[in-house]
Amino acid sequence: MKIYRRPGTWVMYGLLILMLLIVGMFTKFLLDDPSGQVTGADNNGQIQVTMEEEFVSNDDWHQAVHSRNIQLQMMIDDPNIPSAVKDRYSQEIIINEYRLEHDIPPVETKSYWGYMTSTVNLISLITMFTIIVAAGIVAGEFSWGTIKLLLIRPVSRAKILLSKYIATFVFALSMLLALFLFSFAIGGLFFGFSAITQPHLVFTNGEVIERNMFTHLFMLYGLSSVELLMMATFAFMISTVFRSSSLAIGLALFLMFTGTQLVHVLSQYEWVKYILFANTYLAQYIEGTPIVEGMTMTFSLVMLAIYFVAFNALSWIIFQKRDVAA
Repeated sequence: MKIYRRPGTWVMYGLLILMLLIVGMFTKFLLDDPSGQVTGADNNGQIQVTMEEEFVSNDDWHQAVHSRNIQLQMMIDDPNIPSAVKDRYSQEIIINEYRLEHDIPPVETKSYWGYMTSTVNLISLITMFTIIVAAGIVAGEFSWGTIKLLLIRPVSRAKILLSKYIATFVFALSMLLALFLFSFAIGGLFFGFSAITQPHLVFTNGEVIERNMFTHLFMLYGLSSVELLMMATFAFMISTVFRSSSLAIGLALFLMFTGTQLVHVLSQYEWVKYILFANTYLAQYIEGTPIVEGMTMTFSLVMLAIYFVAFNALSWIIFQKRDVAA
C-alpha cells in the first residue's frame, strides 16, 4: 500500500513507458544500421539484443548472410583469435547455413523482434527503480518513526521484514510485466505483428534448433534480471542495517554502474571470479566467453547463492536484534 500510494511510484511507470516510446521511435525513424553487424553484449555486460542473430537492413539478406559467413571464416583462420571465440564463430556459420537452407531471414534491427530484444536493456532502468524502492522500504520506517507502530503489532519481526522484501520484488515483477506488455504493444504499433511467428535459431548439442522467439525473449529477461535480484537485495540489506535510504541508493547504484568495469579491469587476477559482479552476467556462458577462464555456470550460480544468503541473513540478524525504543 505504501509503495503504490506514492506518486513517485507511478512516475517510475510513466518513465518506463516513455523510454519504450523513445526507443520505438528511435528504432523506427532514426536508427541507421546498414552494416549488418552482429550485436551481442557491450563492454558493460548488458545484453544488447539477441545472442547470435545478424541484423541487416537491406532486402537481399541471403547475400548479407553469405558475406557474413565469409567474414567469420576469415576470423576463424586467424591464429590470434582465442579458441572459445572461434567455436562461437563456427556455430554462427552453421546457424547461417541453416538460415539460408530453410529461407529464415535474420532479425533486423528495424523490426518487431529487433525492437523487442533491444528493450531488454531497459531492465537496467527497472533495476534502478527497484533499488530506490528497496532502499526506502525499511529505512523509511525508521526515519518516519512508524517502525514502532509495526513492532507493537502481534506479528514477528521476521514476518515484517519478509513482507517488505516480498513487496519489493512484487514491485519489480510488476515493472517487468509492464515492460513486456507495453513493448509488445508499442512494437506492434510501430512495426506490426507480421513477424511474430519468426523463429529464433540456436545451436545446441551439435545441431540447429528452431525456438519460439518469445522463449528466447524470456530467457533474455531472466538473464538480465539476475542483477536486478542481487542489487535490490543488496540495497535492502544496506537499508535494514544502516537505516539510511540515501546510503543504500547511492552505494547500490554506484556498484551497479562500476562493478562490471572493475571486474574487467581486474580480470587478469584469479580471485576476481569471487566478486559478485563477475557472476551476475550469466550470458557470458551462453556466449562462450567467461570473464575469467575456468569459470562455469555452476560456479556463478553457487557464488550468487552465497551472496544472496549472506545479504538476507545479515538483514534478518540485524533487524531481529535492533533496539528501536530510542
